[in-house]
Amino acid sequence: GQLPTWLQGILLRNGPGMHTIGDSKYNHWFDGMALLHSFTFKNGEVYYRSKYLRSDTYNCNIEANRIVVSEFGTMAYPDPCKNIFAKAFSYLSHTIPEFTDNCLINIMKAGDEFYATGETNFIRKINVQTLETLEKVDYNKYVAVNLATSHPHYDSAGNVLNMGTSIVDKGKTKYLLFKIPSSVPEQEKKKSCFKHLEVVCSIPSRSLLHPSYYHSFGITENYIIFIEQPFRLDIVKMATAYIRGVSWASCLAYNKDDKTWFHFIDRKTKKEVSTKFYTDAMVFFHHINAYEEDGHIVFDIIAYTDNSLYDMFYLKNLGKDFEENVKLTSIPTCKRFVVPLQHDKDAVVDSNLVTLPSTATAVKEKDGSIYCQPEILCEGIELPRINYGYNGKKYKYVFATEVQWSPVPTKIAKFNTQTKEMLHWGQDDCWPSEPVFVPSPDAKEEDDGVILTCVVKTDPKDPPFLLVLDAKTFTELGRATVNVEMHMDLHGMFIPQQDLKTGTE
Repeated sequence: GQLPTWLQGILLRNGPGMHTIGDSKYNHWFDGMALLHSFTFKNGEVYYRSKYLRSDTYNCNIEANRIVVSEFGTMAYPDPCKNIFAKAFSYLSHTIPEFTDNCLINIMKAGDEFYATGETNFIRKINVQTLETLEKVDYNKYVAVNLATSHPHYDSAGNVLNMGTSIVDKGKTKYLLFKIPSSVPEQEKKKSCFKHLEVVCSIPSRSLLHPSYYHSFGITENYIIFIEQPFRLDIVKMATAYIRGVSWASCLAYNKDDKTWFHFIDRKTKKEVSTKFYTDAMVFFHHINAYEEDGHIVFDIIAYTDNSLYDMFYLKNLGKDFEENVKLTSIPTCKRFVVPLQHDKDAVVDSNLVTLPSTATAVKEKDGSIYCQPEILCEGIELPRINYGYNGKKYKYVFATEVQWSPVPTKIAKFNTQTKEMLHWGQDDCWPSEPVFVPSPDAKEEDDGVILTCVVKTDPKDPPFLLVLDAKTFTELGRATVNVEMHMDLHGMFIPQQDLKTGTE
């Protein structure tokens, strides 16, 4: 096919790539050693490269020729023949453990630099041209967080907004929203932008020892949206996981009888909206987009009725009986919540406060809290992406992978949130990755541009390829076949040529 001449830059992807080291194996697909891969678009041609992230974790494991650093689903032990006293001593030093820097989930841009990110307090700077691993950054040096999301937001000035959890700091467990500036003052050019990191807002956890797990958060022009779901980490269990010989993943629990709380932080005052908004128990990983309309906040997420998704990816379930083992007990559902931030304070109890045309409701309760029920937009999509120029604004299109009752995608979809129409691309034995939208330089409409996705084939003998679709029509423009073994990945970003530092070819 033909690639558009304007498509110049690098598609950078991240995900787990190595699951066996020596005789030891990871338990979970999300534990594998991070593998970066990139497609560079230059004058109508595509160049591919891949490289393992040379994290401290990777180096220690390779040197020992076995897994010696714990990941979320796999607990590792220094030396099995050490006696019980040594084990007890290591246990004490593992209470809040030194987390892994195997940053395998996403890529983040901060200032002019790019980082591989996971969900711990460590990120790793990378050279996007060569995929070399550079310095390790510990968020904890700049802000008191033990965990942070891999889905930051970027404001119009290029500052990064992200969230992290501070576990039992000064006897409090809280969620911190922080900002990393896109540039540093002229006189401090040598310093990193992390030195100027600021905490925007702190939200106390509803439970001191059971903070909510979250993978992303939402943003509109004036608000940050944080959802505290009843899918929680048990800190005490986590602290004793090492001596009990269980993984940290076993310290996550979902309570289906609990509530899910919505927090809205005013970006100007940095204060939380005082009205309590909530919905039924759910588990979700990905926010799609959010915007404000007539005194309401409208936000779209992909939610599940249980936490079975994580369990699907235990490697024991991904073997030859894969299709049988991984029937999702809860299909991903794209839900739209419509929250009436500015409602009549004297509204009647039990009245629906939503005045926008939507089947979503927000009902006032006796105690003044507001119970929200979503509109269901569609089912069966995951790894959602949008035209990021519409982030926080009213929008139409979601680009996503399509999953049926199995967690591994078989198609890519374009969903119109307004008309509910869906376009698909799929071929037999093809497993596409998260679709990334790249706008064309003279775009007039939201879907003017292309979709990029990496496609892995079922038969290892069939080479994988990068697929380029016209984002408007979903017709194939071209594909670049790569003669290597390519892994399914998680997330990534497209870096336009002008954002790449020049002179580092």
